Amino acid sequence: QPKPVQKPSFGGAFYAGRGVIVTPTISHAEGIFFWDTNGKRYLDGSSGAVAANIGHGNERVREAMIEQAKRFSYVVRTAFTSEATETLCKMVSDLAGPGFDQTFLVSGGSEAVESALKLARQYAVVTGQPKRSKVLARMPGYHGSTLGAAAVTGDPDRDQIFGPIMRIMPKVPAPLSYRVPEGFDVEPYADHCADELERQILAEGEDTVLAFIMEPVGGVATGALVAPDHYYTKVRKICDRYGVLLIFDEVMCGAGRTGTFLAAHHWPDALPDLVVCAKGLSAGYTPLGAMIAPNRIVDKVVESGGFLHGHTYSGNPLSSAIGVAVLTELVTRNLMENAERMGALFRQKLNALKNTSTTIGDVRGMGLLNAVEIVEDKATKAIFSAARQASYRISEIARDLGLHIYSRRAANGKFGEWFMAAPPLIITEPEIDLFMELLTETFRIFESENR
Repeated sequence: QPKPVQKPSFGGAFYAGRGVIVTPTISHAEGIFFWDTNGKRYLDGSSGAVAANIGHGNERVREAMIEQAKRFSYVVRTAFTSEATETLCKMVSDLAGPGFDQTFLVSGGSEAVESALKLARQYAVVTGQPKRSKVLARMPGYHGSTLGAAAVTGDPDRDQIFGPIMRIMPKVPAPLSYRVPEGFDVEPYADHCADELERQILAEGEDTVLAFIMEPVGGVATGALVAPDHYYTKVRKICDRYGVLLIFDEVMCGAGRTGTFLAAHHWPDALPDLVVCAKGLSAGYTPLGAMIAPNRIVDKVVESGGFLHGHTYSGNPLSSAIGVAVLTELVTRNLMENAERMGALFRQKLNALKNTSTTIGDVRGMGLLNAVEIVEDKATKAIFSAARQASYRISEIARDLGLHIYSRRAANGKFGEWFMAAPPLIITEPEIDLFMELLTETFRIFESENR
C-alpha cells in the first residue's frame, strides 16, 4: 500500500484520493506513451481516465488548437457562435446518426448528464406532464460528481455522505454478468433486472417517472459491463410502454471506444432518446462534453421559450476546434475499426492471462473498453479485504514497471474491484504485446506478495 508523504513543496494542488502519495511529474507524451521528468516511460494502458482516445501529442490536434487560439478563444454562446462550434455540433450529430439531431456542448461528463436531466424535465413540463420528475438509474452505476449526476449514481457509500444535500433517485439492479446473485444465470438475471425496471416504474407511479439513465457499456462502477442483447431491447420497450425517456450515458463508452461512434449503435432496435458523451470527444486535449438530442424534444423546449440551462464555457470555440480535430482523426484514421479489431485481440490475450492467474476472476468489455476483475479466491469470487487495497496495489506495481492502469474498488468493494484495460484507440498489435508483457509481470509480482 502507498505510504502517505508530505505534499510536494512545489505546489498547492488539492490531491484527492487515498491520502497524499508521491506521483510522477509528467514531462511529455507521444502516442500511447508518456515520460516523467526523470526520463521514465509509461505505457498509457487506460488512456488516462479512459479519455485519451487518439493518444498523446497529436500534431493535427495541436495545430487546430493553435490556429483557433490565434483567431479567438471565447465568445458567449447566447450572443455569438463560431465556425468551430457549428462544425463540431454537426459532426457529432451526423456521427450519432438519425434521430440525434442537435448537440449541446458543455465542458465534461457531469455537465452533460445534468444537461440531459434538465432537458428531459423541461420537455415533460412543456408537454403537459409536470408530475414526471423521477429519474430511475441502476445500482451500481456512475453518472458524475455534480449533485444531479450524483443523485442518479448508484453508490451507497456516496449516498450516505452526500444524500442530505441532494435528492437521491430510485435505483434498479444492474444486469451484472460476473457477480450474478444466487439462483440466477447471466441471461435470466438480465431479464430480471429489466423486469425490476418495470416494477419500479409502477411502484413510483408511471406518470411520475421522467427517465431511465444507464451506461450501455459500463464504466468504473461496473467495470465495462456488457449486458445480453435482449436486455437493451426489453428496456427500450418498457420505457416506450410508460412514456419514460431513455438516456444513455456514454461519457466513457462513446466516441468510438467500443468500435462504433456510440455504443448504442450496437443495439439499433434499442436506441435511446438522449445521449451524453465526453472524455473521448476531445480525447483529453481539452475539457469537453455533449448532450445529443432529437428535434422532437428540442423543438418543444425551444417553442416554450428556450432551454433553461447553460454554462459559461458551453460551446466555446477553442474546445470546439479541438473536438473537430479529434473527431476528424477518429474518422480519417479508422480508429473505431481499430478499436474493434484490437479490442478482440486484447481480450483474447487478457483471457489467456486470466487462465494462468490465481487472482484474475473476470475479463469483460467491448472494443477497447475492458476491465479485469481482481479476486482473492477465483472459486468463490471473494474479494481481497479493504485493508489490502488489491486493485490499487496492482496499479502501483504496474506504474513502477512503466504501465499506467486505472483502478477502482466499487462502493468500497460491495460490487468487487478491477482495473480498466482501455488503451488509446491508436494502439497496435506490438504495443498490445508490450502491454501484456508488463501486465503479466505485474501479476507475477502481485501474486508472489499474496502467497
